Amino acid sequence: MTKRFLKLRFAGPRLVSALLLAAAVGCDASSVVKRATRPPLVVQTSDGLAGGTLHPTAVAMLEQERGRIWNPPPVALARVGMALTIQQVGGAAEAVARIDDRTIPGPAGDIPIRIYTPAGVSGQGALGVVVFFHGGGWALGSVAMYEILTTALANAAGAIVVSVEYRLAPEHPFPAAPDDAYAATAWVAQNAGSFGGDPTRVAVAGDSAGGNLAAAVTLMARDRGRPALVYQVLIYPAVTFDLSVEELPVDLADLPPYYQQMGEWLRDLYLTSEDDRTHPLAAPLLAESHAGLPPALVITAEYDVLRDQGERYAARLHDAGVDVAATRYNGMVHGFLSLMALFPDDARQSIDEMGRALREAFSR
Repeated sequence: MTKRFLKLRFAGPRLVSALLLAAAVGCDASSVVKRATRPPLVVQTSDGLAGGTLHPTAVAMLEQERGRIWNPPPVALARVGMALTIQQVGGAAEAVARIDDRTIPGPAGDIPIRIYTPAGVSGQGALGVVVFFHGGGWALGSVAMYEILTTALANAAGAIVVSVEYRLAPEHPFPAAPDDAYAATAWVAQNAGSFGGDPTRVAVAGDSAGGNLAAAVTLMARDRGRPALVYQVLIYPAVTFDLSVEELPVDLADLPPYYQQMGEWLRDLYLTSEDDRTHPLAAPLLAESHAGLPPALVITAEYDVLRDQGERYAARLHDAGVDVAATRYNGMVHGFLSLMALFPDDARQSIDEMGRALREAFSR
């Protein structure tokens, strides 16, 4: 992989704010200074395409959407459409040793989960566990739809993956999804031994809206004192709701407006008030502090409207003293890991990177 430096533009004011916060809560100010003056985060870029080169398959996808007019569909129809798309171009799920469906208690009723035990781990004892939250804009997606990714992740990490069927909007708007995500993670930490997992080695992961939920769970776990999480994998996460065209990076300004409009539709299904948009469990980038969160890997796609906010979140974690790695996948678009048949090389590279990071985290 090649490297580039992510420029950080917050030295003076943020250092003052950090020192004031430290004084208020009685922290050692010297440790805050060290965190606030850390060298810039190094964002890796993926092997393969050079930056600034959109993948040929993605070029065809975007051109097809360029003249498309956004007409919000019924949510049920949108859910079917996403399922059909992934069925057609998602690829094939990998074989794993075991798949178990369970229901666990949640804050508003039972939560379905699916447990994937990886292949080739017989006799290895208790395994690390990854609690996974699927994407789909908090209104679409399902555990079954993401089986291609969750089976691949289980095998790559040599870990059990627990995929969570959290409640979806608009039937269940914010904060139902993070409440379910946290409840499932806490349950896994308490009951991992019942399915061959190690309760002391639990991580969270998710893509897009699921990355948002994974980040929210780490904040909830830190603030509530449990469970102890050893790692987080955030795949092109949504971490703020400032998606105005004016905020887009210059090199993404000519993306079809269809994607922006669809994102705003999903946002409005999920969040029912202006206050929700700035709540840290909906917009983790806006949390007052990111100190004390688990080490992280943040994956972004070069041609994704969420790219810069994901990298900004990685920088925020880094500045708070969190051990974080960030990789931008050149030429890729949002959701490329769910489109493995279209982008097999980049999807495989990303899965392998996540697998290595999780194996290392579970071996500490």
